[in-house]
Amino acid sequence: MEAGAARRPPRPERSREPGSGWTRRRFVGVAAGTAAVVAVPSPAAPPADGRPAEERRPASAPPRRAAGPRALYLGTYTSAEGGGTGVGFASYDPATGRVTGSGTLTGVPDPSYLAVHPDGRTLYAVNERQDGGVTAVRLADRRVLGTRSTGGAGPCHLSVHPGGRWLLSANYGSGSVAVHPIVPSGALGERTDLVTHTSPPPGPGQQGPRAHQFLSSPDGGHLLAVDLGTDSVHTYRLDGRAGTLTEVARARTRPGAGPRHLTFHPGGRHAYLANEVDDTVTVCAYDAGTGRLTIGEPQPTGSRGGTNYPAQLVVTANGAYAFLANRGDNSIARYAVEADGARLRLLGTVPVRGDFPRHIALSPDGGLLFAANQRSGTVTVFHVDPVGGELRPAGEPFASPVAVCALPL
Repeated sequence: MEAGAARRPPRPERSREPGSGWTRRRFVGVAAGTAAVVAVPSPAAPPADGRPAEERRPASAPPRRAAGPRALYLGTYTSAEGGGTGVGFASYDPATGRVTGSGTLTGVPDPSYLAVHPDGRTLYAVNERQDGGVTAVRLADRRVLGTRSTGGAGPCHLSVHPGGRWLLSANYGSGSVAVHPIVPSGALGERTDLVTHTSPPPGPGQQGPRAHQFLSSPDGGHLLAVDLGTDSVHTYRLDGRAGTLTEVARARTRPGAGPRHLTFHPGGRHAYLANEVDDTVTVCAYDAGTGRLTIGEPQPTGSRGGTNYPAQLVVTANGAYAFLANRGDNSIARYAVEADGARLRLLGTVPVRGDFPRHIALSPDGGLLFAANQRSGTVTVFHVDPVGGELRPAGEPFASPVAVCALPL
């Protein structure tokens, strides 16, 4: 259904007080047993190249398969039973999909979500704790550059603005979004804004706002915050000099949908929303001029009955196929993207060969898909057929304790 907000709704309340009550998202994923722990050799230097050349070519150009091993970064919960001890470092073979561990960076607590700066030199991790933070890591020597407070509880998502000057984070527990400046070294400055979602009221079964994602539109003109607790997606405009936010639109899902993750089609006029609570996906129309998102009708995730929590969507670079992680059903749903992004057609599902796929990501060349399976403590790798969108397992899953994020470069 379409958002009914005015062009500039009232500015949300700003607060520096952390919230509480974020334990549900930890319980959903961690409560089912102890993950496997893998011993890895001492750290080795990561690949020097951060972004492949194909990312800078027009979207219409066919991507080239990268040569040689590529970097893979792994997120975990350090405070969970059987969890990891920090950010995991690994590499993968772009041709075979084989993953090889290369150490762990300790001293980064609960790095449950990861992102890399566009220049490839700095890794950012949330610290998903009651007193939430974001940490910057220089990849050349794996040095922690520092941690900044997000001003909220349980940050579960972060992203880097396309211009590379701002880090955006979402505090799940307190229902707020934060902005931090990125200095030339890649380190983070003091937070420039914090917006707490005080309206609309919580959805059915929810206790309050639950900001689950904070990302940029493809052109960087707007920022979108997905709030599971209020069944809404807030659109903001970022002041590029001050780093402050102004809300310009708001879209509502149907009550009780529990939106979790939004992914844009490469064309920029449509996006796809995974709804965790009611086990659906929706196609959204997006107006780049106003930042307004129009949410369509719910569609199936391909789950086969029982409890299922859809987690994350990814779209191929050519915009032809989309993939969805199904936690509970333990599958990856495959969709054909039709009508220039305006329609998803479910093709079927593929077993993920793990338990509770929390996060999925495509390799930069599009040839591989990585699934981080939280409860089994594994990362599954699939070959992606660029013509038919089929997924084919690439060997045995890689052991990684409480794997909640797998970020390939």
